[in-house]
Order: sequence, then C-alpha cells, then structure tokens
Amino acid sequence: MNNKITFLGAGSTIFAKNVLGDCMMTESLKSFEYALYDIDEVRLEESRVLLEGIKKKYNLDARIVPYLDRKEALRGAKYVVNAIQVGGYEPCTVTDFEIPKKYGLRQTIGDTIGIGGIMRALRTMPVLEDFLRDMEEVCPDAVFLNYTNPMSILSGFILKNSSIKSVGLCHSVQVCVKELLEPLGIDVKPDEVVSEFAGINHLAFMTRIEDGDGNDLYPQIKERAKYYLENPEVYLEEVKPRVGGIDKPLTDLIRYELMLTFGYYSPESSEHSAEYYPYFIKERYPELLEKYHIPLDEYPGRCVKQIEDWNGKKKELLSEEGLVHERSKEYASMIFNAMETGEVFEFYGNVINENKITNLPEDACVEVKCVAGRSGLDKTYFGELPPQCAAIDMTHINVHKMVEKAYETREKRYIYYAALLDPHTGSELSIDDIKSMVDEMIEAHGEWLPKFN
Repeated sequence: MNNKITFLGAGSTIFAKNVLGDCMMTESLKSFEYALYDIDEVRLEESRVLLEGIKKKYNLDARIVPYLDRKEALRGAKYVVNAIQVGGYEPCTVTDFEIPKKYGLRQTIGDTIGIGGIMRALRTMPVLEDFLRDMEEVCPDAVFLNYTNPMSILSGFILKNSSIKSVGLCHSVQVCVKELLEPLGIDVKPDEVVSEFAGINHLAFMTRIEDGDGNDLYPQIKERAKYYLENPEVYLEEVKPRVGGIDKPLTDLIRYELMLTFGYYSPESSEHSAEYYPYFIKERYPELLEKYHIPLDEYPGRCVKQIEDWNGKKKELLSEEGLVHERSKEYASMIFNAMETGEVFEFYGNVINENKITNLPEDACVEVKCVAGRSGLDKTYFGELPPQCAAIDMTHINVHKMVEKAYETREKRYIYYAALLDPHTGSELSIDDIKSMVDEMIEAHGEWLPKFN
C-alpha cells in the first residue's frame, strides 16, 4: 500500500486546507502523496495551489497531485477523506428550503435531519456507493473518514454496504465543553474537564461532566442556564463580552431549555437543535422564534456568505504572503498519526452500534468514543443511555431506517414514511401535505436523485 491520502471533494478548499494542512505538518505523514479529487476542475486547481503554497511556505515534503479521475485518485490510497456535497448550494440546497416553505415548513440548517436531510441523503447515497465500489477494487484496505452530512445516515450506509473500514466524524462533540462552560462563565478550563457523551450524531448527550477533582458540574451549569432562560436580556448582555462578541440570534437558549427539560446537554448548536425537536419552529407559536432567537434559513444564508467570503479572500489566500496554516480542530491527522505511530488517540466517531449503547438498536449508527492506534479503529462500550435520551434518539433512528429502505428498494413510500416520522415535519404538516411536498421535491431534484417507484 502506498503512503497516500486521498481527499474526495477537494474543491471544498478551506476544509481541504484544514484537514490536509494538518496532515502535511504531522511528522508521520509529511512524506505522503496527497491526492486531490473533485469534479470541479477550477476549484480543484485552487485547492492544489493553496496546498502547494503551504508546502512551499513551511518547507514540507508532501507530494500534491490533483485528479479528475476518481479511481486513479483512490488507487493504492492508505487513507481516504470524504467531504463531498452532492448538488451544492444551487440547485439542491435551495430546493431543500424553498419547496418546504411553500407548505409552511421552515428549517434552520436542513442538512442532517428533516426533509432537507432526507433529500440530501438520497442524492448522496449513489455517489458514495460508487466511491465504495472503486475503493473495494483499488484500495480495499484503506481507512475511510466520512465528513459528509447527513452524518448518521451516510456513515451507517457506508458501514452496512461495504467491507471498507470507516468512521464518520463531526465537530460538535469536540467543541461542546468550551461552548457550554464559557458562555455560562464557569471558571473551569475545558482541558481539565472530564466528560462523556453517547447517542447519535447531533443528538449525543453529555451524560457526565466533572472538574479535575471529580466534582459534578451539572448542578452549577443548570442553575446558571435556568437563570439565563428566565432573563434572556441579561444573557445577551453578559455573554457578549465574555465570549468576545456573539451574533444576537445565535444564542444557546434552546440547548439550555432542552437540558433542563430532559436532564442532559447535547453537543449540537441551538439553531440546529431547533429543527431536531417538534417544540420550537411552530406556525402556531411564532413568538418562540423571538424567545429563543431561532434563525430560520440560517444555512442558505451561511452558504451565500461563505461563497462571498471565498471570492473576496481567494486572491489573498492563494498568495504566499497571505497564506498561514495553524493546526485545526479536525480529527483526521490525529487519527492517521495514531495508526502510523501507535500513539493512541481517542475521539468520538459515528459507527454501527453493535451493542455499545445497549438500549439503542444494534444496527443503528451511533456516536461513541472510539480509539485509533496501530491496530486500526476500535469503538468503546458505553452501556445504557438515560431512557428519555434513548427515546429521543429512536425518533431519528426510525427516520434513518426509512431513508435506508427507500434507497434499497427505490420505493417512494419509504420517503413518505421518513418525512412523516420526522418530529418537526410531522408536527407541522398533514399527511397529504407531506406526501405532496415529497413528490414536488423529488420532481425538482430530478437527475440528482435515483428513480423511485
């Protein structure tokens, strides 16, 4: 096997810079070939230029090779990173938001759950299946890191439909402790905190959080969260200077509400959590949008801003003077380094359950602590989730299963079932409206989706 890392979706230039820049500056990975693959030749070239700039600026040994031929990009790879977005912002993300709006269904992010997540999964599965068949042929022993959303559905699909070793990676758990403690003004350094998580992606739960002396921090956390929920104007005044400025809409009030209601904090942001539950984005209660500062259509707005930012900064970033790389928060280089050197690295990954969380289905894709080392990737045993947390996760696992079944059978009725069972969609729309919305979205996505009967 070659010393080769292949990045699928390398046109995601900033993300490729973060992941591969980290790898290139890691001692055990510095002499690897870095194979960049994308279907967009212009973006692929931009990523090549940027990575070559990092190589030159920091006098690195890596060999950077762009590919438009996917199979050749994968051939002999030792590690593969997947960060594709099928259909892009236009047309597909726009479709995922605009058609549901016609039916009165509003979303914030729409990439992982709800009708937007369902459609994104179904248009990505055929591409992932092609990736897996290529890998089985030209790099069957490679380790495949999936960063593409919807994380649970797609990581489960990969692991259930191929012999390729794989794990799904998300950012939410690794930044969660800091995001919780800092706004609340709890004076404990995040790196001194002992925490534990388990569940499914974006709906894992922090079942334990202690300081370095073993003291439970939850009582203090909940007391402050309750105060801020009851006094949101104080929250906005106190949090802004504490965290160095915060956009007013992006508060954490929803996660505080959910923690006080169900007992445990969840890693995913409040604006995203708003659409995971049936309680917050409701036509009958429009005042909740203001109460919790819920930013509807946040993801399309973010996409537009990212495109504008890239176009504005591209020239600077692609020049040697403006190019700087510092280690990012991404796990990939740490996982690869652990497998190369034997220096054990623990992280939270998305894997098939197989009784690691005992009160969730064995075939569900769950998020638990994993370990990378010389022997490969291993997942750890968690045990039983608090029953209310397991029940919340099951509502979404049921949706995941319907999406899997829809792709497997190519029967449209399973897409209906998935949308009908989604907590937010089902709480807002009638059966007839959900079916009509699904039909319209399938038609609008056209060739981006498989054919369903």
